[in-house]
Amino acid sequence: MLAIERRNTILARLALEGKVIVSDLAKEFDVTEETIRRDLEKLDREGLAKKTYGGAVANQNSNTDLPYSVRKRANVERKQRIAEQIGEMIHDGDYIMLDASSTAIFVAKYIKSRKNITLITNSVEILLELADKDGWNILSTGGALREGALSLVGASAEKMVRGFHVDLAVCSCKGIDMAMGITDSNERDSEIKQAIFAAADRKILAVDATKFDKISFVRVCDIGEVTTVVTDEAPSERWIEFCKEKQVELIY
Repeated sequence: MLAIERRNTILARLALEGKVIVSDLAKEFDVTEETIRRDLEKLDREGLAKKTYGGAVANQNSNTDLPYSVRKRANVERKQRIAEQIGEMIHDGDYIMLDASSTAIFVAKYIKSRKNITLITNSVEILLELADKDGWNILSTGGALREGALSLVGASAEKMVRGFHVDLAVCSCKGIDMAMGITDSNERDSEIKQAIFAAADRKILAVDATKFDKISFVRVCDIGEVTTVVTDEAPSERWIEFCKEKQVELIY
């Protein structure tokens, strides 16, 4: 196993379990404990984990961008529940947009039985997933490939999205807060999500329960600018009342 593959596996373990132990990882990967310590030191320097005595814990900073290969393996059951609920809103013949979030790939998988779908996405992963799908009209936004992610971003991607109008759009985010609204960790992702939402009648925010009351680096939009928030479990009564006040549909 290459060092980068080992570190990504460690990150995936941190995302799932919250912590790792040096001695356990050394046995699992059949390497020395010193090798694992170097891996953890590198992840710590990059802001992806926090090294502790004898191991490491997950970095809970919502501004941190984990590699896509790690994100798509984290909180899988939560994302599947969200994708199933969103998938039931999509019908044969719909025009939809999906962002490049790891949740959106589960939506794409769930709706593969639908017919005559027109889909626009900035996700390379979704394009690959649907490459052999017959009877659909699948459009790529084009744009610049963002480093560390299978997403297409930038001015050309945004221009393409703004030239279309769809029934429904799905985006995720890094944080959702009553005061700051919907936030993400970098400007380019925020800008393409803004364009995607602006092109849709129904604007769906797909967000698991861990993202509530979190604030990331860049504001995407106010919560009242989306039509529906879909999550995997019931949020607090404060959030239920807040969504009612904002006239935002809340599904869980």
